Amino acid sequence: MRFRLLAALLGALGGAGLLAGCQGGGLSAADERRVFRYNQPEALTSLDPAFARNQANSWAVAQLYNGLLELDSTLQPAPALARRYQISPDGLTYTFWLRKRVLFHRDTIVFKKSEKQLAREDSTDAEDEARFHGKPVDYKVREAIRIGQPFTRDVTAADFVYSFKRLLDAKTASPGGWIFRGKVLEDKQGNPSDTCFVAVNDSTLRIHLKAPFIPFLGILTMPYAYVVPHEAVEKYGKDFREHPVGTGPFQFKLWDEGNVLLYKRNNYYWRRDSKDQLLPYLDAVAISFIADRKTEFLTFLQGKLDFLSGIREGSRDLILNPDGSVRADFKGRFQVQKAPYLNTEYLGFQLDSTNLTGAQATQGRALRDARVRQALNYALNKPELVAYVLSHVGRPGKSGFVPAALPSFSATQVPGYTYQPQRARALLAAAGYGPRRPLQLRLSTVAERKAVAEYLQKNWADVGIQVQIDINQSAAQQELVDNGRTAFFSKSWLGDYPDAENYLALFYSPNFSPAGPDKTHYKSAEYDQLYQQAIREQQGPRRTALYQQMDRLVVRDVPVIALYYDEIVRLTQNNVRGLGTNPMNQLLLERVRKQ
Repeated sequence: MRFRLLAALLGALGGAGLLAGCQGGGLSAADERRVFRYNQPEALTSLDPAFARNQANSWAVAQLYNGLLELDSTLQPAPALARRYQISPDGLTYTFWLRKRVLFHRDTIVFKKSEKQLAREDSTDAEDEARFHGKPVDYKVREAIRIGQPFTRDVTAADFVYSFKRLLDAKTASPGGWIFRGKVLEDKQGNPSDTCFVAVNDSTLRIHLKAPFIPFLGILTMPYAYVVPHEAVEKYGKDFREHPVGTGPFQFKLWDEGNVLLYKRNNYYWRRDSKDQLLPYLDAVAISFIADRKTEFLTFLQGKLDFLSGIREGSRDLILNPDGSVRADFKGRFQVQKAPYLNTEYLGFQLDSTNLTGAQATQGRALRDARVRQALNYALNKPELVAYVLSHVGRPGKSGFVPAALPSFSATQVPGYTYQPQRARALLAAAGYGPRRPLQLRLSTVAERKAVAEYLQKNWADVGIQVQIDINQSAAQQELVDNGRTAFFSKSWLGDYPDAENYLALFYSPNFSPAGPDKTHYKSAEYDQLYQQAIREQQGPRRTALYQQMDRLVVRDVPVIALYYDEIVRLTQNNVRGLGTNPMNQLLLERVRKQ
C-alpha cells in the first residue's frame, strides 16, 4: 500500500514523465532511474534547518538547502554559497563573498509576482527557466495567464543575517543557537550583539567573534547554518517545518507524515558538474518511513529502496556473517560500503546530584567515586563486544572519547581502558564493594541498544556488579539524560562537524545540559583551561596536542565509558552511481545517478 501511494504521488510531479510508469502501481524502468528512494526509520520532525538536531532531519534538509560552506571529500570546509572567504589576522572577523545568481526555490505563495511586475515583465516561467540555463527562449510555450505563477529571488547577505539571528531568537526555540551563542560578538549583558552579523552589501557578509574560535568554519557547514528566506518563515510561521523553501538541488513537493516525503528536481539550482551540466541528475527523491529494520531490509532486497545506512540489531544478522563479511547469498546483489564513522557510543555518569532522586540519588553517590567508574570500565571486554554483538562493525573504545576517524585520535597518546576483570574487582573492594555488599546499579538505555546493554550486564556480573537495564523510549531517554535525572545512561555522540573540539566540548563545564552538551556535568578547572587554549590555537600540531591532553583527562576522571567508535555500513543497489561515504555519514544526492 505504501508503494502504491508513492507511485501515485510521483505522478503528481508531472512534466518529468514520471506519471507514465505508474500503471499498475509501479514505475517504468526509465522512470525508476530518475527517482532515488531511501527509508528513514527514525522519526522526522521538521524540514526547517533550525531544527536539524538529528540525522533524520539533517538528511532531509541537506537536499533542500545550502550554507555558506560545505565539507569537501577530505572533511575540510570549502566554499558553497560563499564563493570565497577571508579571516582577519586576529581571528575575530570572517568575511564571505557570495555567489551571484543563487535563487531560492520557486514558491507560488511566498514569492508571488505583483500585477505591476507582470505588466512590466515580458516573460513567463518557461522563459525565465530558459534564460537561467542559457537557452534560447521558446515563445511557443508562453502562457497567457501568469498571475500566481511561482516566482523567486536572489539570495543576499541579508538572508544569512536573518537566518543566523533567527537561530538565536528565543521565539524560534531552535536547538541550534549554540553554534553561535558564546562565540559571536556580545553586548554588555552577554547577549549576541546586533552587529555580530553584518550585511556589508548584497554580496558581502561579515561575522564578528568575541574571541578566536578555530573550529568556526566547520560550524558553518552544519545544517543549522543553512540560509532561509524571511518571506517563507513569516508566511508559514511554525508551519515552515512542512513548507520548506531553500536553495538546494531538490525542492519540496509533498509530505504525508509517517508515509512518504517527496522532493522534485530544482531546475534553477546554482551548481553544475565538471562538464557544465546542471545538477542534480535525478528528477525526484522519495523518502519512506519504515520503522522496522528487518522490513526495511526486505524492502531493499525487493528493489523498492536504493539505499540503506546504519545496519542495526534488526538487520545486521541478516546481512553479515559473525566475522563482519557479507553473507554468501547476498554477495553481488548489492554494493556494501564500510567506513569509519564520527560517532562514539558511550556510557555516561551523572556527576551532579541536583536532579537525582530516590534510587537514582543513591546510585549517583556510588558513581561519584572514581574507583567505581574505573571498575565498571575495566570490567568490559570491548573487543569481544564489537566482534560478537556488533559483527565487527565498529572499533573497540580502548582510547579516549574522540573517535578513530579524527586526526587527533591516538591510542598511543591517549591510552584508555583494557579488559582487566581482576583490576576491576580490586577497585571495587577499595571502594567498599564485594560479595557481602555488591554494587547495585540501573542502566538507562533504549531498545536499539538492548543487546549491547545485555552483554555489558554479563561482563559486570562476572566481577560482582549487579546492573538492571531500564529500556526507555528515545524521547524519554533524551529527557532523562538532558535534565540530569538518571545516574547511569547509554548515549552516542555523532559529530556536528569534523573537529575533535566538538567531542571534547561535552566536558567543558560552561556547556552543562540541558542548554549544552555536557550531559555528565563533568567539571574540571584544568580541563576548562586547556579547552579555552585549544580553541584559540591556530597551529594544527599544537592544537592536536592540547586535544590529546584533554582526552587523557577524560580517561583519567571517567565521566564516560567509551564503548566503541562506530563504523558506517551502507548498502546501495548496483545501479546507483555517485553516492559516496564519509565519516560524517552525510547523504548528498545532487551528483547521484541511477543507470
